[in-house]
Amino acid sequence: MRAAARVGLPKRPRSGISGEGRKQDKVIEKMKLYNMNLSNFASKCRIAIYDKGLNIEIAPIPGNNLKSPEYLKLNPLGKTPALDADGMIVNESEVINEYLEEKFPNPPLLPKTPEGRARVRMLTRFHDLYLEPPLRALFGHLNPKNRDEKIVNERLTEFNQRLDQLEAILPASGFAAGQEFTLADCAIAPTMFFATNMLPGFGAKPALEGRPKLEAWWTHVQTRPSVKKVLAEMGEALAAMMKR
Repeated sequence: MRAAARVGLPKRPRSGISGEGRKQDKVIEKMKLYNMNLSNFASKCRIAIYDKGLNIEIAPIPGNNLKSPEYLKLNPLGKTPALDADGMIVNESEVINEYLEEKFPNPPLLPKTPEGRARVRMLTRFHDLYLEPPLRALFGHLNPKNRDEKIVNERLTEFNQRLDQLEAILPASGFAAGQEFTLADCAIAPTMFFATNMLPGFGAKPALEGRPKLEAWWTHVQTRPSVKKVLAEMGEALAAMMKR
């Protein structure tokens, strides 16, 4: 694979203002993200792509089905997202984001220091392994007619415990890992979209209630143009799904 040429990118301070909307002259291999707008993991990658201002095609799943023969030929896991990087398929959202960070380090979405990077990775790992799974387990119980109250109560209890842990981890102000926007924010924001929209439907207390640091972060992260754009895309996809 030939190396990407990067053309005269001006340095800019990490001010919390997204690169989205700035036409950055980047010459890159042909890349395509196979995506579903309502997927929080695909949304994680779109935030990173938009924030870096990358010219990556956002493509629908071939056959409009994760298990379609066309898509399984590309990605045998049958999951979204998948990145086609000039013919090489990269799976798993966090691997994709780390790959994009290494290939296109400016503007950075990881801190410079090993300690700062470790903090971001602890948060993304916490999200993928602990915060997101109990929430995902509730997706199949949104319809009260098909709801298993025992499973719902167990998963709600676990998810609220994870939210309390996130509240303890977050800084008092700024973004998830400090004053700079990072891959940690890319990971957590789409899942919090579901949390803030879903929990009331189960009769649970709002996700932000009694969690002032989480509430402050949620308000702040939504000012990031890349996050704002992705949350709008998720909202449109959710509205379309509800009409079916």
